[in-house]
Amino acid sequence: MTWVEITVLIFSGLAVGFINTLAGGGSVISLSVLMLMGLPAPVANGTNRIAVTIQTLTATTVFRRQKVLDLRKGTLLGIPSAIGSLLGAYIAVDINELVFERAFAVIMLVMLIFVFYNPDKYIYGKQHLVDKKVTFLQVIIFFFLGIYGGFVHVGIGYFLLAALVLNAGYDLVRANAVKVLIVLMYMPFSFLVFMYYSDINWTYGLVMTIGSVIGAFIASHLAVKKGIVFVKWAIVVVTIFMAGHFLGIYDIKGMFGAMLGK
Repeated sequence: MTWVEITVLIFSGLAVGFINTLAGGGSVISLSVLMLMGLPAPVANGTNRIAVTIQTLTATTVFRRQKVLDLRKGTLLGIPSAIGSLLGAYIAVDINELVFERAFAVIMLVMLIFVFYNPDKYIYGKQHLVDKKVTFLQVIIFFFLGIYGGFVHVGIGYFLLAALVLNAGYDLVRANAVKVLIVLMYMPFSFLVFMYYSDINWTYGLVMTIGSVIGAFIASHLAVKKGIVFVKWAIVVVTIFMAGHFLGIYDIKGMFGAMLGK
């Protein structure tokens, strides 16, 4: 491994850790980098989970220390996600990648409507919903989110945030805290499936983890310190950036390919 590759892995990991903690979709960057370095897609998918697991552990620890993590309800919502992730890791879905990316871009842009339209209703939370017990509908929702997360993980943060804000009533800061807890709960299960099939490159994954931990640490501290408005604008910026890639306006993979000389 060259110093250029090490540098790209660390800095891309930093970006991914930051983006995933505040919003979602950062795995587009990490998967692109890993595949450009020659890893087949399944191996890149498995390897990416090393950094994601450690970055979510870092963010969860920070959010809990800052007393914004609803540990009890987050754990209850994470259980069906963990079960679903096992199924998702085994599923092979034959879907046109281009169609998926375009659809995902539209979903991301639609989420911006909720951020800007009547924000008191969507991003500042509803305590009466938070205080409710976990419902059967929420178990079903988070089970299917776990399936998706176990399968590909890309963009799972957006779907979890939508469910936690719109259905569970959390504000954006607390939703981010619960989000990373849920990912932390399901990620080891899907990771074990990939490890069983040897779809892991430990060297690349551990080097990328260095940057991911730093990015997650910075993002989780900023989320608590700066509050809901900061998280809202961070999501806006990340969403527009990622949507541009999925809509074909620019190519993130090509950017990192140029950096690596590929």
